[in-house]
Amino acid sequence: MPSSASILTLAAAVTGASAAFQGFNVESKGQTQQSFEAQFKTAQNLEGTDGGFNSARLYTMIQDGTANDPISAIPAAISTKTNLLFGLWASAGQAQFNNEISALKKTAQQYCDKLDGLVAGISVGSEDLYRDSELGQAAGEYVGVGPDVLIDYVQQTRDAIKGTCLEKAPIGHVDTWTAYSNETNRELSDKLDWVGMDAYPYYENKKDNGIENAAALFQKAIDNTNAGTGNKPIWLTETGWPVSGKTENKAVASIENAQTFWREVGCPRFGKVNTFWFIMQDGGPTQSDKPSFGIVGGNTLSTKPLFDLSCDGYTDGGSSSGSSSSASQQSSSTSAATGSQTETSAAAGSQTQAGTTSAEAATTSGPASSASGAPSTLSTSAATNPGSGSGSGPGPVVPVPSQSQPAGTGVIPSGTGVPTSRIPTGPSGSNVPTQVSSAAGLNSIAAAVAAIMVAVAAF
Repeated sequence: MPSSASILTLAAAVTGASAAFQGFNVESKGQTQQSFEAQFKTAQNLEGTDGGFNSARLYTMIQDGTANDPISAIPAAISTKTNLLFGLWASAGQAQFNNEISALKKTAQQYCDKLDGLVAGISVGSEDLYRDSELGQAAGEYVGVGPDVLIDYVQQTRDAIKGTCLEKAPIGHVDTWTAYSNETNRELSDKLDWVGMDAYPYYENKKDNGIENAAALFQKAIDNTNAGTGNKPIWLTETGWPVSGKTENKAVASIENAQTFWREVGCPRFGKVNTFWFIMQDGGPTQSDKPSFGIVGGNTLSTKPLFDLSCDGYTDGGSSSGSSSSASQQSSSTSAATGSQTETSAAAGSQTQAGTTSAEAATTSGPASSASGAPSTLSTSAATNPGSGSGSGPGPVVPVPSQSQPAGTGVIPSGTGVPTSRIPTGPSGSNVPTQVSSAAGLNSIAAAVAAIMVAVAAF
Protein backbone atom coordinates (compact mmCIF):
# COMPACT_ATOMS: atom_id res chain seq x y z
CA MET A 1 0.00 0.00 0.00
CA PRO A 2 1.44 3.41 -0.92
CA SER A 3 2.06 6.01 1.74
CA SER A 4 -0.11 9.07 2.24
CA ALA A 5 2.67 11.14 0.72
CA SER A 6 2.78 9.07 -2.45
CA ILE A 7 -0.97 9.36 -2.95
CA LEU A 8 -0.41 13.08 -3.47
CA THR A 9 2.63 12.69 -5.71
CA LEU A 10 0.69 13.97 -8.68
CA ALA A 11 -0.58 16.99 -6.79
CA ALA A 12 2.97 17.99 -5.94
CA ALA A 13 4.15 17.30 -9.48
CA VAL A 14 1.33 19.35 -10.94
CA THR A 15 2.24 22.25 -8.67
CA GLY A 16 5.89 22.03 -9.56
CA ALA A 17 4.99 22.30 -13.22
CA SER A 18 2.86 25.39 -12.52
CA ALA A 19 -0.14 23.42 -13.66
CA ALA A 20 -3.41 22.52 -12.00
CA PHE A 21 -6.23 20.03 -12.11
CA GLN A 22 -8.88 20.69 -14.73
CA GLY A 23 -11.96 18.66 -15.45
CA PHE A 24 -15.73 18.50 -15.22
CA ASN A 25 -18.38 18.04 -12.56
CA VAL A 26 -20.00 14.61 -12.82
CA GLU A 27 -23.27 13.39 -11.39
CA SER A 28 -23.76 10.06 -9.67
CA LYS A 29 -27.39 9.15 -10.28
CA GLY A 30 -27.73 6.02 -12.40
CA GLN A 31 -24.01 5.83 -13.14
CA THR A 32 -21.94 2.66 -13.38
CA GLN A 33 -18.23 2.06 -13.68
CA GLN A 34 -18.67 1.67 -17.43
CA SER A 35 -20.56 4.95 -17.83
CA PHE A 36 -18.02 6.80 -15.70
CA GLU A 37 -15.19 5.35 -17.79
CA ALA A 38 -16.92 6.48 -20.98
CA GLN A 39 -17.26 10.03 -19.64
CA PHE A 40 -13.67 10.19 -18.42
CA LYS A 41 -12.28 8.91 -21.73
CA THR A 42 -14.41 11.37 -23.67
CA ALA A 43 -13.19 14.28 -21.54
CA GLN A 44 -9.57 13.27 -22.05
CA ASN A 45 -10.04 13.19 -25.82
CA LEU A 46 -12.11 16.33 -26.39
CA GLU A 47 -11.02 18.06 -29.57
CA GLY A 48 -9.05 21.23 -28.96
CA THR A 49 -8.00 20.47 -25.38
CA ASP A 50 -4.76 18.52 -25.93
CA GLY A 51 -5.88 15.96 -23.37
CA GLY A 52 -5.95 18.56 -20.61
CA PHE A 53 -9.27 17.54 -19.07
CA ASN A 54 -8.28 14.52 -17.04
CA SER A 55 -9.96 15.32 -13.71
CA ALA A 56 -13.49 15.04 -12.32
CA ARG A 57 -15.36 16.39 -9.32
CA LEU A 58 -17.70 14.13 -7.31
CA TYR A 59 -20.56 15.23 -5.05
CA THR A 60 -20.77 12.00 -3.04
CA MET A 61 -18.59 9.02 -2.14
CA ILE A 62 -21.55 6.63 -2.27
CA GLN A 63 -22.51 4.48 -5.24
CA ASP A 64 -26.05 5.17 -6.39
CA GLY A 65 -28.49 2.58 -5.08
CA THR A 66 -26.33 1.49 -2.14
CA ALA A 67 -26.13 2.51 1.50
CA ASN A 68 -22.40 3.20 1.69
CA ASP A 69 -20.50 1.36 -1.03
CA PRO A 70 -17.74 3.44 -2.66
CA ILE A 71 -18.85 5.18 -5.83
CA SER A 72 -17.89 3.33 -9.01
CA ALA A 73 -16.24 6.49 -10.34
CA ILE A 74 -13.21 5.43 -8.31
CA PRO A 75 -12.36 2.21 -10.19
CA ALA A 76 -13.30 4.05 -13.39
CA ALA A 77 -10.78 6.77 -12.55
CA ILE A 78 -8.12 4.18 -11.79
CA SER A 79 -8.79 2.49 -15.12
CA THR A 80 -8.61 5.73 -17.10
CA LYS A 81 -5.97 7.55 -15.02
CA THR A 82 -8.41 10.32 -14.13
CA ASN A 83 -7.79 12.56 -11.12
CA LEU A 84 -10.71 12.85 -8.70
CA LEU A 85 -11.86 15.55 -6.34
CA PHE A 86 -13.71 13.44 -3.79
CA GLY A 87 -16.96 14.84 -2.42
CA LEU A 88 -19.02 14.06 0.69
CA TRP A 89 -22.67 15.16 0.65
CA ALA A 90 -23.26 17.07 3.88
CA SER A 91 -26.88 18.29 3.89
CA ALA A 92 -28.76 15.10 4.76
CA GLY A 93 -28.04 14.82 8.48
CA GLN A 94 -25.47 12.98 10.59
CA ALA A 95 -26.78 9.50 9.81
CA GLN A 96 -26.31 10.01 6.08
CA PHE A 97 -22.94 11.69 6.60
CA ASN A 98 -21.91 8.58 8.53
CA ASN A 99 -22.55 6.66 5.32
CA GLU A 100 -20.36 9.11 3.40
CA ILE A 101 -17.59 8.55 5.95
CA SER A 102 -18.05 4.77 5.68
CA ALA A 103 -17.72 4.97 1.90
CA LEU A 104 -14.59 7.11 2.28
CA LYS A 105 -13.02 4.60 4.67
CA LYS A 106 -13.90 1.72 2.35
CA THR A 107 -12.29 3.63 -0.50
CA ALA A 108 -9.04 3.87 1.44
CA GLN A 109 -9.21 0.18 2.33
CA GLN A 110 -10.10 -1.12 -1.12
CA TYR A 111 -8.24 1.19 -3.50
CA CYS A 112 -5.21 2.69 -1.78
CA ASP A 113 -2.82 0.43 -3.65
CA LYS A 114 -4.24 1.78 -6.93
CA LEU A 115 -4.98 5.42 -6.16
CA ASP A 116 -1.38 6.60 -6.26
CA GLY A 117 -1.38 10.16 -7.61
CA LEU A 118 -5.07 10.31 -8.51
CA VAL A 119 -6.60 12.15 -5.53
CA ALA A 120 -6.85 15.91 -6.02
CA GLY A 121 -8.49 16.49 -2.65
CA ILE A 122 -11.65 16.01 -0.60
CA SER A 123 -14.63 18.36 -0.52
CA VAL A 124 -16.90 18.25 2.53
CA GLY A 125 -20.28 19.50 1.35
CA SER A 126 -21.54 21.56 -1.56
CA GLU A 127 -23.30 24.93 -1.15
CA ASP A 128 -24.58 23.97 2.29
CA LEU A 129 -23.94 27.45 3.69
CA TYR A 130 -25.84 29.09 0.85
CA ARG A 131 -28.84 26.82 1.33
CA ASP A 132 -28.75 27.52 5.08
CA SER A 133 -28.72 31.29 4.53
CA GLU A 134 -31.75 33.56 4.41
CA LEU A 135 -31.07 34.05 0.71
CA GLY A 136 -31.11 30.34 -0.01
CA GLN A 137 -34.15 29.64 2.13
CA ALA A 138 -36.11 32.56 0.71
CA ALA A 139 -35.34 31.16 -2.74
CA GLY A 140 -37.02 27.91 -1.74
CA GLU A 141 -33.81 25.91 -1.61
CA TYR A 142 -33.38 22.57 0.07
CA VAL A 143 -32.16 23.07 3.62
CA GLY A 144 -28.43 23.27 4.10
CA VAL A 145 -26.33 23.30 7.26
CA GLY A 146 -24.46 26.02 9.10
CA PRO A 147 -20.73 26.47 9.71
CA ASP A 148 -20.68 24.66 13.08
CA VAL A 149 -22.04 21.48 11.52
CA LEU A 150 -19.59 21.69 8.61
CA ILE A 151 -16.66 22.28 10.96
CA ASP A 152 -17.66 19.11 12.79
CA TYR A 153 -17.97 17.22 9.50
CA VAL A 154 -14.55 18.43 8.38
CA GLN A 155 -13.02 17.11 11.60
CA GLN A 156 -14.88 13.81 11.19
CA THR A 157 -13.39 13.57 7.71
CA ARG A 158 -9.87 14.27 8.97
CA ASP A 159 -10.33 11.64 11.68
CA ALA A 160 -11.59 9.12 9.12
CA ILE A 161 -8.56 9.41 6.85
CA LYS A 162 -5.95 9.64 9.61
CA GLY A 163 -3.42 6.86 9.26
CA THR A 164 -4.58 5.99 5.74
CA CYS A 165 -3.12 6.78 2.35
CA LEU A 166 -5.56 9.70 2.13
CA GLU A 167 -4.30 11.36 5.31
CA LYS A 168 -2.65 14.28 3.55
CA ALA A 169 -5.34 14.90 0.97
CA PRO A 170 -6.22 18.63 1.10
CA ILE A 171 -9.71 19.13 2.50
CA GLY A 172 -12.03 21.93 1.43
CA HIS A 173 -15.65 22.93 1.07
CA VAL A 174 -17.61 24.17 -1.95
CA ASP A 175 -20.00 27.12 -1.71
CA THR A 176 -21.00 30.46 -3.21
CA TRP A 177 -19.02 33.66 -2.91
CA THR A 178 -21.88 35.17 -0.91
CA ALA A 179 -21.45 32.43 1.68
CA TYR A 180 -17.73 33.09 1.97
CA SER A 181 -18.34 36.84 2.20
CA ASN A 182 -20.37 36.31 5.36
CA GLU A 183 -17.94 36.76 8.24
CA THR A 184 -19.97 34.37 10.40
CA ASN A 185 -18.67 31.60 8.14
CA ARG A 186 -15.02 32.61 8.50
CA GLU A 187 -14.38 30.06 11.25
CA LEU A 188 -15.15 27.28 8.79
CA SER A 189 -12.77 28.75 6.22
CA ASP A 190 -10.02 28.77 8.83
CA LYS A 191 -10.40 24.99 9.22
CA LEU A 192 -9.96 24.29 5.51
CA ASP A 193 -7.00 23.75 3.23
CA TRP A 194 -8.77 25.35 0.27
CA VAL A 195 -12.15 26.79 -0.65
CA GLY A 196 -14.18 25.81 -3.69
CA MET A 197 -16.11 28.62 -5.36
CA ASP A 198 -19.14 28.17 -7.63
CA ALA A 199 -19.87 31.19 -9.87
CA TYR A 200 -22.27 31.74 -12.78
CA PRO A 201 -22.34 35.33 -14.12
CA TYR A 202 -25.16 34.21 -16.44
CA TYR A 203 -27.43 34.01 -13.40
CA GLU A 204 -26.46 37.40 -11.92
CA ASN A 205 -29.63 38.86 -13.36
CA LYS A 206 -29.76 41.94 -11.16
CA LYS A 207 -26.51 43.19 -12.64
CA ASP A 208 -25.31 44.16 -16.10
CA ASN A 209 -24.56 40.51 -16.85
CA GLY A 210 -24.16 40.47 -20.61
CA ILE A 211 -21.40 38.25 -21.92
CA GLU A 212 -19.19 41.33 -22.36
CA ASN A 213 -19.18 41.76 -18.56
CA ALA A 214 -19.06 38.09 -17.58
CA ALA A 215 -15.31 37.90 -17.04
CA ALA A 216 -15.36 40.98 -14.80
CA LEU A 217 -18.26 39.60 -12.74
CA PHE A 218 -16.43 36.32 -12.35
CA GLN A 219 -13.28 38.06 -11.17
CA LYS A 220 -15.36 40.10 -8.71
CA ALA A 221 -16.72 36.87 -7.24
CA ILE A 222 -13.15 35.66 -6.78
CA ASP A 223 -12.11 38.93 -5.16
CA ASN A 224 -15.02 38.75 -2.71
CA THR A 225 -14.17 35.15 -1.89
CA ASN A 226 -10.54 36.07 -1.29
CA ALA A 227 -11.56 38.88 1.03
CA GLY A 228 -13.97 36.71 2.97
CA THR A 229 -11.63 33.77 3.49
CA GLY A 230 -8.31 35.45 4.16
CA ASN A 231 -6.90 34.64 0.74
CA LYS A 232 -7.23 30.90 1.08
CA PRO A 233 -6.33 28.89 -2.04
CA ILE A 234 -9.38 29.08 -4.30
CA TRP A 235 -10.46 26.16 -6.42
CA LEU A 236 -12.98 26.97 -9.15
CA THR A 237 -15.40 24.13 -8.58
CA GLU A 238 -18.33 25.13 -10.79
CA THR A 239 -18.80 27.59 -13.61
CA GLY A 240 -20.00 27.68 -17.18
CA TRP A 241 -22.30 29.46 -19.65
CA PRO A 242 -25.33 27.83 -21.27
CA VAL A 243 -25.35 27.03 -24.97
CA SER A 244 -29.14 27.34 -25.02
CA GLY A 245 -31.94 28.47 -22.73
CA LYS A 246 -33.75 31.56 -21.52
CA THR A 247 -32.23 35.01 -21.31
CA GLU A 248 -31.35 36.15 -17.77
CA ASN A 249 -31.51 39.95 -17.84
CA LYS A 250 -28.75 40.73 -20.37
CA ALA A 251 -27.20 37.26 -20.35
CA VAL A 252 -28.06 35.42 -23.56
CA ALA A 253 -27.62 31.66 -23.71
CA SER A 254 -25.93 30.70 -26.97
CA ILE A 255 -23.10 28.60 -28.34
CA GLU A 256 -21.24 31.77 -29.31
CA ASN A 257 -21.48 33.22 -25.80
CA ALA A 258 -20.55 29.89 -24.22
CA GLN A 259 -17.39 29.93 -26.31
CA THR A 260 -16.64 33.52 -25.30
CA PHE A 261 -17.05 32.62 -21.62
CA TRP A 262 -14.79 29.58 -22.08
CA ARG A 263 -12.12 31.74 -23.68
CA GLU A 264 -12.31 34.74 -21.35
CA VAL A 265 -12.93 32.95 -18.04
CA GLY A 266 -11.65 29.41 -18.56
CA CYS A 267 -8.62 29.74 -20.81
CA PRO A 268 -6.71 32.28 -18.67
CA ARG A 269 -7.10 29.94 -15.67
CA PHE A 270 -6.75 26.46 -17.16
CA GLY A 271 -3.44 25.00 -16.05
CA LYS A 272 -3.07 27.67 -13.36
CA VAL A 273 -6.09 27.21 -11.09
CA ASN A 274 -7.80 23.96 -10.14
CA THR A 275 -10.93 24.21 -12.29
CA PHE A 276 -13.98 21.97 -12.66
CA TRP A 277 -16.30 23.12 -15.46
CA PHE A 278 -20.04 22.67 -15.56
CA ILE A 279 -20.55 20.53 -17.57
CA MET A 280 -19.34 18.25 -20.33
CA GLN A 281 -22.81 16.96 -21.23
CA ASP A 282 -26.20 17.49 -19.65
CA GLY A 283 -28.51 15.76 -22.07
CA GLY A 284 -29.46 18.78 -24.14
CA PRO A 285 -32.89 19.84 -22.82
CA THR A 286 -35.43 20.78 -25.46
CA GLN A 287 -37.34 23.40 -23.46
CA SER A 288 -36.00 26.86 -24.16
CA ASP A 289 -36.45 28.03 -20.56
CA LYS A 290 -34.18 25.28 -19.25
CA PRO A 291 -30.56 26.18 -19.94
CA SER A 292 -28.21 23.55 -21.31
CA PHE A 293 -24.62 23.96 -20.15
CA GLY A 294 -23.18 20.93 -21.93
CA ILE A 295 -20.24 21.66 -24.20
CA VAL A 296 -21.05 18.37 -25.93
CA GLY A 297 -24.55 18.40 -27.38
CA GLY A 298 -27.21 15.72 -27.54
CA ASN A 299 -27.50 12.57 -25.50
CA THR A 300 -24.62 10.61 -27.02
CA LEU A 301 -21.06 11.13 -25.81
CA SER A 302 -18.81 12.66 -28.42
CA THR A 303 -15.31 14.09 -28.43
CA LYS A 304 -16.47 16.80 -30.84
CA PRO A 305 -17.69 19.80 -28.82
CA LEU A 306 -20.27 22.37 -29.83
CA PHE A 307 -17.58 25.04 -30.12
CA ASP A 308 -13.81 25.32 -30.43
CA LEU A 309 -12.22 24.55 -27.05
CA SER A 310 -8.68 25.52 -27.99
CA CYS A 311 -7.20 28.38 -25.99
CA ASP A 312 -4.70 29.67 -28.53
CA GLY A 313 -4.44 33.42 -28.02
CA TYR A 314 -6.68 33.40 -24.94
CA THR A 315 -4.40 32.22 -22.15
CA ASP A 316 -3.69 35.75 -20.92
CA GLY A 317 -6.38 37.66 -19.08
CA GLY A 318 -7.88 38.18 -15.67
CA SER A 319 -6.69 35.60 -13.21
CA SER A 320 -5.46 37.33 -10.11
CA SER A 321 -7.00 34.40 -8.29
CA GLY A 322 -5.46 31.67 -10.29
CA SER A 323 -2.00 31.62 -8.85
CA SER A 324 -3.29 30.99 -5.36
CA SER A 325 -4.65 27.61 -6.36
CA SER A 326 -1.72 26.01 -8.11
CA ALA A 327 1.07 27.81 -6.29
CA SER A 328 -0.38 26.83 -2.95
CA GLN A 329 -1.29 23.30 -3.89
CA GLN A 330 1.77 21.61 -2.47
CA SER A 331 1.56 23.45 0.84
CA SER A 332 -2.13 22.58 1.01
CA SER A 333 -1.54 18.90 0.41
CA THR A 334 1.24 18.62 2.94
CA SER A 335 -0.66 20.38 5.69
CA ALA A 336 -4.09 18.93 5.05
CA ALA A 337 -4.14 16.96 8.27
CA THR A 338 -3.55 20.07 10.35
CA GLY A 339 -6.72 21.88 9.34
CA SER A 340 -4.75 25.12 9.27
CA GLN A 341 -6.13 26.40 5.99
CA THR A 342 -9.38 27.63 4.51
CA GLU A 343 -11.48 27.26 1.40
CA THR A 344 -12.62 29.48 -1.46
CA SER A 345 -15.36 28.76 -3.96
CA ALA A 346 -16.53 29.80 -7.36
CA ALA A 347 -20.28 30.50 -7.55
CA ALA A 348 -23.43 28.57 -7.29
CA GLY A 349 -23.98 25.94 -9.84
CA SER A 350 -24.81 22.86 -7.88
CA GLN A 351 -28.52 23.47 -7.92
CA THR A 352 -31.62 23.49 -10.18
CA GLN A 353 -33.64 26.60 -10.69
CA ALA A 354 -37.11 26.83 -9.29
CA GLY A 355 -39.92 29.28 -9.91
CA THR A 356 -39.70 32.82 -8.65
CA THR A 357 -41.68 33.71 -5.56
CA SER A 358 -42.42 37.00 -3.88
CA ALA A 359 -39.82 36.08 -1.29
CA GLU A 360 -37.22 35.71 -4.01
CA ALA A 361 -38.20 39.07 -5.42
CA ALA A 362 -37.76 40.59 -1.99
CA THR A 363 -34.28 39.19 -1.60
CA THR A 364 -33.22 40.58 -4.95
CA SER A 365 -33.58 44.15 -3.75
CA GLY A 366 -30.84 45.93 -1.89
CA PRO A 367 -27.05 46.12 -2.06
CA ALA A 368 -26.64 42.55 -3.24
CA SER A 369 -27.84 43.53 -6.68
CA SER A 370 -25.35 46.34 -7.10
CA ALA A 371 -22.72 46.14 -9.79
CA SER A 372 -20.01 46.31 -7.15
CA GLY A 373 -20.68 42.74 -6.15
CA ALA A 374 -20.67 43.63 -2.47
CA PRO A 375 -23.07 41.28 -0.72
CA SER A 376 -25.81 42.63 1.46
CA THR A 377 -26.41 41.44 5.00
CA LEU A 378 -29.58 39.77 3.81
CA SER A 379 -27.96 37.83 1.04
CA THR A 380 -25.12 36.48 3.14
CA SER A 381 -26.42 36.09 6.67
CA ALA A 382 -26.86 32.53 7.81
CA ALA A 383 -30.19 31.42 9.20
CA THR A 384 -30.15 30.12 12.75
CA ASN A 385 -31.74 26.74 12.30
CA PRO A 386 -31.80 24.73 15.53
CA GLY A 387 -29.37 21.93 14.97
CA SER A 388 -28.21 23.43 11.69
CA GLY A 389 -24.94 25.12 12.36
CA SER A 390 -25.94 26.19 15.85
CA GLY A 391 -23.84 23.60 17.60
CA SER A 392 -26.93 21.91 18.97
CA GLY A 393 -26.64 18.73 16.98
CA PRO A 394 -26.78 17.38 13.44
CA GLY A 395 -28.36 19.45 10.70
CA PRO A 396 -31.96 19.05 9.59
CA VAL A 397 -33.01 16.06 7.57
CA VAL A 398 -33.17 16.98 3.90
CA PRO A 399 -33.63 14.97 0.73
CA VAL A 400 -30.64 14.47 -1.50
CA PRO A 401 -31.89 15.75 -4.84
CA SER A 402 -30.86 15.05 -8.40
CA GLN A 403 -28.31 17.02 -10.37
CA SER A 404 -28.23 16.37 -14.04
CA GLN A 405 -27.98 20.00 -15.10
CA PRO A 406 -28.61 23.50 -13.81
CA ALA A 407 -31.88 23.48 -15.70
CA GLY A 408 -34.80 24.84 -13.80
CA THR A 409 -37.88 26.85 -14.49
CA GLY A 410 -37.35 30.07 -12.62
CA VAL A 411 -35.03 32.96 -12.06
CA ILE A 412 -32.16 33.66 -9.76
CA PRO A 413 -32.42 35.70 -6.56
CA SER A 414 -30.39 38.81 -5.80
CA GLY A 415 -28.09 38.73 -8.79
CA THR A 416 -25.46 36.77 -6.89
CA GLY A 417 -24.96 34.06 -9.47
CA VAL A 418 -26.89 31.47 -7.49
CA PRO A 419 -29.40 29.30 -9.37
CA THR A 420 -32.52 28.87 -7.27
CA SER A 421 -32.48 25.10 -6.87
CA ARG A 422 -29.98 23.16 -8.94
CA ILE A 423 -28.61 20.72 -6.39
CA PRO A 424 -26.18 17.93 -7.30
CA THR A 425 -26.98 14.28 -7.17
CA GLY A 426 -26.30 12.75 -3.80
CA PRO A 427 -26.53 9.19 -2.60
CA SER A 428 -29.83 7.42 -3.08
CA GLY A 429 -29.74 4.94 -0.21
CA SER A 430 -32.97 3.89 1.43
CA ASN A 431 -32.16 5.96 4.49
CA VAL A 432 -32.29 9.20 2.53
CA PRO A 433 -35.55 10.94 3.43
CA THR A 434 -37.98 12.18 0.83
CA GLN A 435 -39.36 15.15 2.74
CA VAL A 436 -37.77 18.24 4.20
CA SER A 437 -38.36 18.28 7.94
CA SER A 438 -41.26 20.42 9.16
CA ALA A 439 -38.92 22.51 11.29
CA ALA A 440 -36.79 23.25 8.25
CA GLY A 441 -39.86 24.18 6.26
CA LEU A 442 -41.09 26.57 8.92
CA ASN A 443 -37.68 28.14 9.14
CA SER A 444 -37.62 28.64 5.38
CA ILE A 445 -41.04 30.34 5.51
CA ALA A 446 -39.87 32.58 8.33
CA ALA A 447 -36.81 33.55 6.33
CA ALA A 448 -38.96 34.39 3.32
CA VAL A 449 -41.29 36.56 5.44
CA ALA A 450 -38.30 38.35 6.93
CA ALA A 451 -36.92 39.00 3.47
CA ILE A 452 -40.22 40.52 2.35
CA MET A 453 -40.36 42.76 5.43
CA VAL A 454 -36.82 43.99 4.75
CA ALA A 455 -37.68 44.77 1.17
CA VAL A 456 -40.89 46.62 2.15
CA ALA A 457 -39.03 48.67 4.74
CA ALA A 458 -36.35 49.59 2.22
CA PHE A 459 -39.03 50.61 -0.26
